[in-house]
Amino acid sequence: MIDPHAPATPGAPPRGAGPGGTCPGLPVKAATGRCLVLAGVFVCAACGLVYELELVALASYLMGDSVTQASVVLSVMVFAMGIGSLVAKRLCCRAAAGFGAVEALLALVGGCSAMALYAAFAWTGDWGGVWEGGSRYLLVAFSLVIGLLIGAEVPLLMELIQRIRRQDAGGAVADLFAADYVGALVGGLAFPFLLLPLLGQLTGALITGTVNAIVGGALVLGLFRQDLTRRGRRLLVVANVVVLGLLASAAVHVDDFERAARQAVYGHDVRVALQTDVQEVVLTGGSDGRPLSLFLDGRLRVSGRDERRYHEALVHPAMRSGPHARVLVLGGGDGLAVREVLRHPGVRRVDVAELDAGVVRLARTDPALSALNQDAYGDPRVRVVNTDAFVRLRQTRDTYDVVISDLPDPGITASTKLYSQEFYGLARRVLAERGRLVVHAGPVASRPRVFWTVDATVRAAGLRTVPYRVGGRDSGFAAGPDRSRGPAGAPDDWGFVLAARTTPVLSLSGAARAAERTRLPGLPPSTLMHPRYAD
Repeated sequence: MIDPHAPATPGAPPRGAGPGGTCPGLPVKAATGRCLVLAGVFVCAACGLVYELELVALASYLMGDSVTQASVVLSVMVFAMGIGSLVAKRLCCRAAAGFGAVEALLALVGGCSAMALYAAFAWTGDWGGVWEGGSRYLLVAFSLVIGLLIGAEVPLLMELIQRIRRQDAGGAVADLFAADYVGALVGGLAFPFLLLPLLGQLTGALITGTVNAIVGGALVLGLFRQDLTRRGRRLLVVANVVVLGLLASAAVHVDDFERAARQAVYGHDVRVALQTDVQEVVLTGGSDGRPLSLFLDGRLRVSGRDERRYHEALVHPAMRSGPHARVLVLGGGDGLAVREVLRHPGVRRVDVAELDAGVVRLARTDPALSALNQDAYGDPRVRVVNTDAFVRLRQTRDTYDVVISDLPDPGITASTKLYSQEFYGLARRVLAERGRLVVHAGPVASRPRVFWTVDATVRAAGLRTVPYRVGGRDSGFAAGPDRSRGPAGAPDDWGFVLAARTTPVLSLSGAARAAERTRLPGLPPSTLMHPRYAD
């Protein structure tokens, strides 16, 4: 083994190199071997970034607040990579064996991390007590272990590439990092555009682990087998066979696992579960007298028990406060807000801007959901545009009497731009002279800061507001997937903001009533809603 600290002439072959640049103990020429090592770096880097993104995506889905989860995963993983690089210095004297062991372990841990995290959330997420944050602890543990193993790769690969062809340290680092960064680019693009839509989160992680194990094992056993003892080669072969066997077994049973985990999370009456281009959609109930529930990325979006109370309170005050011939619904792909709009005489046109075409398709074709929305999409006055609500407001040149903002909860990080001053400014632009905008602003009682920040932001966009709320005892709109529903039997409430260029005439229906104007001191209008207001 070459002493890595010995001075080296750039481009010089290792000691004892044979004719034609053949390295002792290597089955290929030095140039070919070097290319194979860099190709291995490329693949391993791509796999490492997929593991990282997989943890971020699954944690955001299960625990909400994508900014927090991404920050935890990335910071812990980068820290662990530094520690892993330091620890790997002790393995450089046995770089081939060390790299083979690291890749086998990384393939197993990274490939199974998504299933383990999902299992912990599904079957232990409601334990409480010491394990109340169990899923978060597991997220940190996986980030730490995966980061340690990824960090150990570069020092070992540096030793292996110098084993093939000695060059100055700067050149070797540049070559390795170039392959590493390009591989990270490919892995980062493959995850959202290939693995996630085609394979799903769990299967995608298992396939990535399989590729990682095959490439790592093939690189060591194919190029550097002479650096291993006979016992070392056997152990490495056995380890990789075991890892591949475990990953293959998990892949075979992943559908059954997902079905059981969904039942643990959503109950035993899961009827539809599909991954659209935007999110995971789950329908439960809706048959045999059981109430229908619609979950989007783990969040309860519609509860058949009391969704009517929510949608009546959202739609009717705005519709009864003035002209309503032309209506724009932002979000609301389930068709329930459209159902309430169509109850009013004089409606000539309803435009729906819904990002997820899969939800609209389900609302049209699923018997229980289409029955709940009373086949709203079958009405010829309804037109659907599958686009982001922000983009729709920016691009449209139409004007509307009523704009209904039936969007994800304001406490969810991914929806912050839909509660920004810029967004409400665009909504103001499309309102007709006596037009009204109504916004779902989150629960008043449990998160008053979120509610009043939405109100302040709407006012900052130049609109006059009338906030109001409606209460009930069945949860119909959950803010997050963390199972924290509050005390059993506690009343739930929804807050809304009705806005217009001039002060709107508030016409409330049913249980809706004006919200208490108990302002929080010093609350400014927000240019962009931020999840810190949920504190």
